[in-house]
Amino acid sequence: MEGNIFGTDGIRGRTNTYPIDPETILKIALSTGHVIGKGINFPKVIIGKDTRRSGYMVENALTAGFISMGWEVNLLGPLPTPAVSFLTKSLRADLGIMISASHNPYEDNGIKFFDKDGLKIDTKIEEEISKEIRNKSPLVIPSDLGKASRINDVLGRYTEFAKITIPSNLSLGGIRIVADCANGAAYKILPQILRELGAEVVSIGVAPDGFNINKECGSTKPEKAQKAVLENSADIGICLDGDADRVLFIDEQGKLANGDIVIGLLAEAWVNKNSLNKNTVVATVMSNLALELYLEKIGVSLIRTQVGDKNVSKCMKRQRLNLGGEQSGHMILSDYSNAGDGLITSLQVLSVLVENKKKASQLFNLFEPFPQTVVNIDAHECNDFEKNEQTKNRLEDVRRSVTGKGRILIRRSGTENVIRLMVEHREKNKLEETIATCLSILKKTKF
Repeated sequence: MEGNIFGTDGIRGRTNTYPIDPETILKIALSTGHVIGKGINFPKVIIGKDTRRSGYMVENALTAGFISMGWEVNLLGPLPTPAVSFLTKSLRADLGIMISASHNPYEDNGIKFFDKDGLKIDTKIEEEISKEIRNKSPLVIPSDLGKASRINDVLGRYTEFAKITIPSNLSLGGIRIVADCANGAAYKILPQILRELGAEVVSIGVAPDGFNINKECGSTKPEKAQKAVLENSADIGICLDGDADRVLFIDEQGKLANGDIVIGLLAEAWVNKNSLNKNTVVATVMSNLALELYLEKIGVSLIRTQVGDKNVSKCMKRQRLNLGGEQSGHMILSDYSNAGDGLITSLQVLSVLVENKKKASQLFNLFEPFPQTVVNIDAHECNDFEKNEQTKNRLEDVRRSVTGKGRILIRRSGTENVIRLMVEHREKNKLEETIATCLSILKKTKF
């Protein structure tokens, strides 16, 4: 076990291979229990999961490890990642864990960690845990073993919390909504909340079987939801991912609205209510240049971070801001939640829809994004763009050629063994040319 076991969002991998194998997961629990439990009497961890079959294996391995380190373990069952963030703080736990690989297919799984305030654990703590994994953690004596129990009605607690984030007199009566829950963690809670608020709901992706999470549905595959919006003459569509920490929207014409549109929409709505802290929002380097220009037009500043909702959240906390997110649909509304929260974001967008009495297509028609393409390159087939001077210099020449007209971003994925190439350009034909040039530099020559 070498280096930092953590990626951009916890620990993730293919089930039954390192690091998502029982032996390693047990060691992760032992190491985490030792690092975070220092100096805490009767430490407590809460553990939630999404709908993957492998969640049972991960849950039990974690439980065994924490009990052997003297921790009390509260098992929450299937529920969204942001609910774990909320409940960690609400239940006064010392640690919150969500078992999920988010938008990945069922074959993968992962472990996300939250501190006692419901924030993703600090990078320094991740490094300490990764280092401790290589050591033998000291186990407690038999009389100090922890115990495990299940907490009932956690979904009810989170449902009520989510509903109080919008005006108490807000009604969704007369609005037809397609809710795509990706056969994931929010398959019960999202349709339930929307119906309780008066909406007519067409549900898809609400029949998890342990293997169909994110399969041809949800935020990574919204085509089925787009079709359902049109077939059912719905007013709006909502697409969550497997653990409901990201969300995309669909207007009544079947057009998709991503995280950039949502940032622009909520920024303008909150500016008009004087509720946007410092008239500033946070997004990542992946957000479209058109968003930046739109925000400038409405008097809102944009701070960019590296990819990852943890980076967005850290920046927001440091700058005391209350709105940030990613193009992929991770939205952090820190007045309500410390984590990316697809449900609360959905309720906020629906509130704007009702208050403005506009169609979703009018609401989302804020700006036309510059043509942008993301290409994934197998890491084994990619030249070293970070250390190889020739590769670096050639890429820098391409970057200079698009200055003022577009952007190029190349990064290693924190969740998959791929290199992500993002190219953005005002002109579509130039976009395609630039992608081709970058790929010719990045891809290894085959003989």
